[in-house]
Amino acid sequence: MKFKYVRVLTAILGVAITSCDVERLPFDLVETGLAFQSVRDAGNWRNRLYGQMRGNFYGSFTFPQDVQADQLNATSDYGNRNGGPHRWTFLADDGTISNVWSLQYNALTNINTMLRGFGTINPANTEEAALLELYKGEAHFARAFYYHSLVVRYAKMYDPSTASADLGVPVVLVPDLDGNPARATVTQVYDQILSDIDEAKSRLQGVAGSAGSIRFTIDAVIALEARVKLYMQDWAGAKVAAEILINSGTYRLYSTADDIKNMWHIDLTGEDILNLAVSAPNELPNANSIYLGYNAAQNLFSPDFMPSQWVVDNYAENDYRKNAYFLNTDLLILGALRSSYWVVNKYPGNPVLFTSNVTNYTHKPKVFRIAETYLTAAEASFKVGNEADALIHLNALRVSRGLSAVNVSGAVLFGAIKEERMKELAFEGFRLDDLRRWGEGFTRREPQSTEFIQTGPEFNTKTVTANDPKFIWGIPERDRTVNPNIVQNEGW
Repeated sequence: MKFKYVRVLTAILGVAITSCDVERLPFDLVETGLAFQSVRDAGNWRNRLYGQMRGNFYGSFTFPQDVQADQLNATSDYGNRNGGPHRWTFLADDGTISNVWSLQYNALTNINTMLRGFGTINPANTEEAALLELYKGEAHFARAFYYHSLVVRYAKMYDPSTASADLGVPVVLVPDLDGNPARATVTQVYDQILSDIDEAKSRLQGVAGSAGSIRFTIDAVIALEARVKLYMQDWAGAKVAAEILINSGTYRLYSTADDIKNMWHIDLTGEDILNLAVSAPNELPNANSIYLGYNAAQNLFSPDFMPSQWVVDNYAENDYRKNAYFLNTDLLILGALRSSYWVVNKYPGNPVLFTSNVTNYTHKPKVFRIAETYLTAAEASFKVGNEADALIHLNALRVSRGLSAVNVSGAVLFGAIKEERMKELAFEGFRLDDLRRWGEGFTRREPQSTEFIQTGPEFNTKTVTANDPKFIWGIPERDRTVNPNIVQNEGW
């Protein structure tokens, strides 16, 4: 018999192979038949699926898109950290580009290995059969999530008129370490995403959603479906999916200043459709660490990036989010005290997750929030011509954040929806892709000060047109070297 092998992460070796004589196998190769002998083995792979997703969220998977967009200014002490994306001068060998690509495709390789291996397991009873179906559903959900993340970052936005010809990303559904797949079209990638969503729906239908769930539920699948269909301009489909979650009543919008602040600062989860399990010290997530730069010796902040003044000013004084997302404080930059400036304080670090007496900026990653769903419902309702529903969803969010309801229509209504999306989802990694979806460029403007930020046409006055090719990240150069079938994106 010819054995099939698959390279797996070292961590998987520790959890997936417990009773096999791995000494007879190459160090980083595991015979797939040995890795999938029981439903218990499948459960170990499932645990790794969740752990790997925790490692593929927040940090460099989130803040580069915001660094690249229009809401932040690099301080004089930023040390060129994330400088390439901020200046739009980065190349295809940039570490952020290559790491996001390689780590998410690594996760996909493991998911494909799981799904193939699960098919070889014979459950001992109906309980085990149900568990195996659950694990399959979770794997399909994760595969859809990763492919959507990849196609949004490394390909053109879905345009119904061109998607069948536009280059997407390689779609690989079976583990093949020696394959050199070409890029699928954007349509083909989204077809696969929707197929995986359907598979996840059928297998997770009985897994009810709950606020703060750390496991994939049917509601998490629907939240992903709503996001995907919004990006596809399937306005009717996005509206239906979003309103299922809104109308379920399972997730409430926080409506006090304390709750909204605590949602971010100590990880209250009442709005969370899905977050990821974390614990200190061994199961910590990536950190959005660029916004504070706390200097414990001086008890001052030295951030790499600061919010522009116009961004802070967009939040009214009675907007509960203002003092949750921002902190007015003293800074230490260029060795000098800078009194009373705003920093992004959405990720100050949950003290429960600290590993010392100083913040490590870590939080439970919020994968899907009901607030995003309200914004999806508002935008999709507007796009299908139902301005009444658009106003209902927009105002539900506004009022919960301490603002008054608005009564506007037409272009003014759409502008209000876009502005609310920018404010609510600030520094969560959405801004760059929202600008792309709306066909908008930008000019950075109105910094808090020009005395201690990087200035000039690549920094605080940077202008980017809507068709700038670097809105789309380049395919990592090392992957194109290994796989000559991958065509590079324009402008890279």
